[in-house]
Amino acid sequence: MLTSVPIAPATAGRLLLANLGLDGFDRGLKALARTLGDAGFECISTGLFQQPSAVAQAAVEEHADAIAVSMPSGGHPTLVRMLIHELWSRAADIPVVIVGALSGQDLAALKAAGAAGVVGPGISGSQTVAQFASAVRH
Repeated sequence: MLTSVPIAPATAGRLLLANLGLDGFDRGLKALARTLGDAGFECISTGLFQQPSAVAQAAVEEHADAIAVSMPSGGHPTLVRMLIHELWSRAADIPVVIVGALSGQDLAALKAAGAAGVVGPGISGSQTVAQFASAVRH
């Protein structure tokens, strides 16, 4: 008689969740990890107080499909540009999705610099999942 062996389901993608700079608030990324994990994504956290170069290196080493970046401290424009530059310098084509509130001016500048998207306040769980699924498929 044959028995079936359960096979682990394929994940929706590998996501690196990073708190850049002096951001000591990780509650948003923990909630994001829960939402995305429930949707089948594998979520890897870098921990607090990360520099762009360390996040880029971790993304490459972890074979991340996308990076979620949070920094409620308001350093998005500078730190995200630095992260994207660090990824490009490693020839890593890994999309960066910003998590948090941005001004329209900052959003336009970051999209022009290469950010894949933004998950902002008030977005639903299904919209969040769709945003990351789109980034992973880039």
